[in-house]
Amino acid sequence: MTSYRNSDPRPPIMHGSPPSMVPPRIDWDRPPWNRWSFQYIREILPTVEVWKGSGHASRLPRAERDLDMLAVRTVSGASSTLADLLDETFTDGFLVMKDGAVVYERYFNGMTPRTLHLSQSTAKSVTSCVAGVLVGRGLLDPSRQVTDYLPELADTAWKGATLQQVLDMTTGVRFSEEYTDPYSEIGQTDVASGWKPIPPGADADFHWPSHMWEFILRLKALDRPHGEAFEYRSIETDVLAFAMERVTGKRLAELVSEELWQKLGCEESGCFTVDPAGYALADGGFNATLRDYGRFGQMVLDKGAGIVPSQWIETSRNGIHGPQFSTHMPEASYRNQFWIEDPRTRNLQCRGVFGQLIHVNFDARLVTVKLSSWPDFTSPELSAATLSAVHAIAEALS
Repeated sequence: MTSYRNSDPRPPIMHGSPPSMVPPRIDWDRPPWNRWSFQYIREILPTVEVWKGSGHASRLPRAERDLDMLAVRTVSGASSTLADLLDETFTDGFLVMKDGAVVYERYFNGMTPRTLHLSQSTAKSVTSCVAGVLVGRGLLDPSRQVTDYLPELADTAWKGATLQQVLDMTTGVRFSEEYTDPYSEIGQTDVASGWKPIPPGADADFHWPSHMWEFILRLKALDRPHGEAFEYRSIETDVLAFAMERVTGKRLAELVSEELWQKLGCEESGCFTVDPAGYALADGGFNATLRDYGRFGQMVLDKGAGIVPSQWIETSRNGIHGPQFSTHMPEASYRNQFWIEDPRTRNLQCRGVFGQLIHVNFDARLVTVKLSSWPDFTSPELSAATLSAVHAIAEALS
């Protein structure tokens, strides 16, 4: 079995006592297991809480519209409905907010309003917003070199790189994001972060990193001069997070709690996966509920809402655009750990593998959140169909 849609019969993954189908430790994030595991990270990996605080959750007004039958395009380009597309694209949760009010909210695949869902690289944008707070307080300066904050990196490929280049993923550090190669740098990140064990049958002479900081210190090769080009590399977010921890003396989960989750008035505490040294994985280990991701997106739409400096959000909407950034968004750009859809709308996106998306449409005053468990890490076809549906929703609600 590769995977199953919400309209298909659900296999009994982790059903029964003892369960009859248990995700293998090496493949918990691969299909079909990810259809279960993305909602149950705390049963698979060690995590640290991102406390929501003791205050009441912020109110989410409701102005509901039934968009199930909204006309959209399928992955193949045929005419269909939003409900069918959500099934076709392995959706777990889908939320649309207009002017801060919930317009459309749907849950699938056993997910509920209280379920925490893995964000994958959406976590990068969450980390970025806390970095923006620290920049606003003068604790971080994007123009300074990374080694000003982490002097140990003088012996790595980050020597000479600025914090802004880390934020924009334009350092020249050699890092392969080849997800299916266990020996690639992202494959080694799986082991260093505690997400995966050393692969069965691995080369006995290969030295696997024991935690993320050790792994970062081992990256000494350059592919190009710093600042020359964008290349998507998850490790940049972790370097940023270590700098944030160094200047504050606090761990990342505590920073996200204090600077975002409590101030947003989130309904549920979130969590990060942690490595064997207790480091919360900034590049993809964050978990939260659908509505709380919506609250985060609304804060971005409201240009920081007094929580994150408005200048940070504005700066994040300005990048160098071109076809080298995204396969399904030919005019996209990347800035401050956010995706910019195009140079006209400057809409922001938080994106993660296997179909995670927070889309912020500033002109339409719309936030769309999609949590998914695709059978593939990336899919230009599923991404394009989803983005087309997001545009159709914006048009219908304008």
